[in-house]
Amino acid sequence: MKAIAVEPGAGTPALVDVPRPEPARGEALVRTLRVGVDGTDHEVIAGHHGDVPAGADQLVLGHEAVGVVEDPNGTDLERGEYVVPTVRRPPNGTNAYFERGEPDMAPDGEYVERGIVGAHGFMAEYVTSPATDLVAISADLAEHGFLVEPISITEKALEHAFASRAAFEWDHESALVLGNGSLGLLTLAMLETIYDVDRTYCLGRRDRPDPSIDLIEALGSTYIDSRETPVSAIPEAYEAVDLVYEATGYAKHAFETVDALAPNGVGVLLGVPEPWSFEVDGGRLHRELVLHNKALLGTVNSNRGHFESAIDTLSQLPEWVLADLVTGVYDLEAYDAAFGTGDDVIKTAVEFDTV
Repeated sequence: MKAIAVEPGAGTPALVDVPRPEPARGEALVRTLRVGVDGTDHEVIAGHHGDVPAGADQLVLGHEAVGVVEDPNGTDLERGEYVVPTVRRPPNGTNAYFERGEPDMAPDGEYVERGIVGAHGFMAEYVTSPATDLVAISADLAEHGFLVEPISITEKALEHAFASRAAFEWDHESALVLGNGSLGLLTLAMLETIYDVDRTYCLGRRDRPDPSIDLIEALGSTYIDSRETPVSAIPEAYEAVDLVYEATGYAKHAFETVDALAPNGVGVLLGVPEPWSFEVDGGRLHRELVLHNKALLGTVNSNRGHFESAIDTLSQLPEWVLADLVTGVYDLEAYDAAFGTGDDVIKTAVEFDTV
């Protein structure tokens, strides 16, 4: 069968032939429909993140997928059922994090991630997965089912951010999203259309005309060009905000977030930066956090419950948002176009079979 894989250091994905997998006990065979491409895939391809499975010389890519059950293999799933797979798996048998349904909280060494580190991903015509790691999705949502995984990342991030403010009465009237990539834009759409935040802002580094800026403004949000207004200057130029969602991987933003927050605000960090040393006024930032009851937290991955919430969120997002967000879906013959970058690209996917 065909799959899209990368060799360490190759710097570019390739269409390869690999054996069709056979489901083990408790697993189902899934026919892949669509697999999304995101920044993590580009980091893996560039060799900045991830690793091949033990004993393998290449990694099958893809962690944002939707498929249809081809063979339930004695599980509770049904043939023809649409499903979205979660990403993390235990490395060598189960462990406490997986047993309590919190694989997203496992530390390094206690998990592998499909298509990212230590386990082949979903960019193949067929994949197998434990039935417990396959989340059912309705047929009418399957077209955009590859967006469930990135939405689930935000479901977790907002859950943790809101939990950190749950000890007191907190009004989240304003929010700032750092990053106008697909994850930032999905989050912005959620804040605007589902969480009903009064005032939202999205920071990026793109020039007009640009489809991401068009989407930001169509949502009723304000676009901020970081080349003109850095994060730390946003309170003076616009306002200090109750919530900051960082999705850039730009290390300085983690510290600038403290300045951008209003008293009692919370910043949640999702970007994964390269090692970078620079000077910060640690005492001032410490003082700002303490005296103004601010919080800063990090989050990665998501669990099955977040996937289930993400499917519900997907059903609530306006169709025009999804249409504007997904700028390209490519079949296997044109798979390399899905990994292209450019000013006209927001979110792409590879289509292995029609939905």
